[in-house]
Amino acid sequence: MKFFVPFARLRQQPTIVVDSTANGAALVLAHWRGAPTPAALRDDTSAGSVLRALHAPATPGLEASAVTANHFDIDGFIGVWSLLHPAQALRHERLLRLTATLGDFRELDRSDPLADAALQLVGWLNAKEQELFYRPFGAPALRRREDEASAEKFAWFLPSFGAVLENPETGRAAWEPEYRRVKQATAVMASAHTRIRRYPEIGLVVIETPEPLPYYALFGPTAGFDMVLSLYSGNRYEFEYKYTTWIDLESQPTLPRLPLAALAARLNALETTPRRWTHDGITDTGPLLRLEGSGLAKAQRYADPDQRPIYASSISPEKLEQEVVAFFQAGYAAIEPRRYWSWADIRAAGEQLVD
Repeated sequence: MKFFVPFARLRQQPTIVVDSTANGAALVLAHWRGAPTPAALRDDTSAGSVLRALHAPATPGLEASAVTANHFDIDGFIGVWSLLHPAQALRHERLLRLTATLGDFRELDRSDPLADAALQLVGWLNAKEQELFYRPFGAPALRRREDEASAEKFAWFLPSFGAVLENPETGRAAWEPEYRRVKQATAVMASAHTRIRRYPEIGLVVIETPEPLPYYALFGPTAGFDMVLSLYSGNRYEFEYKYTTWIDLESQPTLPRLPLAALAARLNALETTPRRWTHDGITDTGPLLRLEGSGLAKAQRYADPDQRPIYASSISPEKLEQEVVAFFQAGYAAIEPRRYWSWADIRAAGEQLVD
């Protein structure tokens, strides 16, 4: 029988590390860039690597009884839970894979027959996390380290999740508010009010829709793409590098993240309002480029777009889209997509752009 241990105790016994990486682990099952996950077990999500491992019981290190992670999120939790409940996890493998993908990449495939069930599970996990603990990236506000504080979340969720997986109705009171909100937003995304333009050569999706929406709806049509430019009414905009370019994505090659300073400078040269275009660094999990983005805490940047202020620009949507597309077309002109970029490779690609 496997059991969970707080991250600080991983070296006290042979330990499997999920959705994290650490020296001294018996086995690492993570999609983090550069993580030593065995090649045969690599997957888009860390939970996916765990599920692959459950199909390969002879994997060296899998015999370790202790399991840990250095943070709590949906993908990592599902990976940890699956190691502790392997038979149940394999019975629900497709649903757990969908749930981990939705939790990490925010991509909801409306055509999948299990999409509603995955949204319900994600909604339950999100609601109970906020009700009982703190929201994602909220540990610093409590003056606690995430690897320490998150152990309390695992202690509550690990014995509770299986019942909701088997019968989502038992968690309806928790998951229904977010479920309804996302379903309404998904209807907007599928309506004539929304227009979507794709630029596959640079991995960009442009979404033109009236108001900011929850990520689970907004990013639904972006599977296979790594950048999203959202154009809202009233000249309100956000550009985002998806989490798919922070991790080692297994399913397809990707282009490296490019530093956004030059693009921000170009937009600031065009901007006539007092606000300034700001951006996050390329190593952030989901870098944003937006007006006055530097004033947002990490928890706000991770939260849904409809839960943060988005300011009006003087730049027209047509001009903004033109500038963003031109920037990345030029930046990626001499770069070929591939798998397993190192952070050193990504920085080097950015330096070539500056040069």
